[in-house]
Amino acid sequence: MENMIIEPKTVYTTRLVKSEDLNHHGTLFAGRTAEWFVESGFISAAKLVNPKGIVCLKIHGMYFTKPARPGQILQFVSKVVYAGKSSLVAYIKVAKDELEEPFVSGFITFIYVNDETKPTAHNIVIEPKTEEDKELFEKAKNLKNK
Repeated sequence: MENMIIEPKTVYTTRLVKSEDLNHHGTLFAGRTAEWFVESGFISAAKLVNPKGIVCLKIHGMYFTKPARPGQILQFVSKVVYAGKSSLVAYIKVAKDELEEPFVSGFITFIYVNDETKPTAHNIVIEPKTEEDKELFEKAKNLKNK
């Protein structure tokens, strides 16, 4: 199978922060954020390969910069910024809109697997074009060494 060369594609998902999503401080619970964070990254990977073969390997970090409050509508902006032989690394940021400083940002590595859950080549090659994508590509590439 031939490699498919693509540039990172942005995927948007939106969530409303509700009372059942809050922690004991009345702000968005980190566990709920992690659930939505992984889901957003998964969706960006599923735009490139069959979702049946995607498994989460590692959340490299979710860096929280400020709290999210009830009633806020959060936009999860995700894109696969790096591809190894069987891995796909997504970058996710969460904000009220794209121009605002994110509430949360970070990377997740997914592995593409076959029916026996063994890593298998996905034949995706990420080719960043923008300066931001080039920077994210390098950061994601260096994550496998950590």
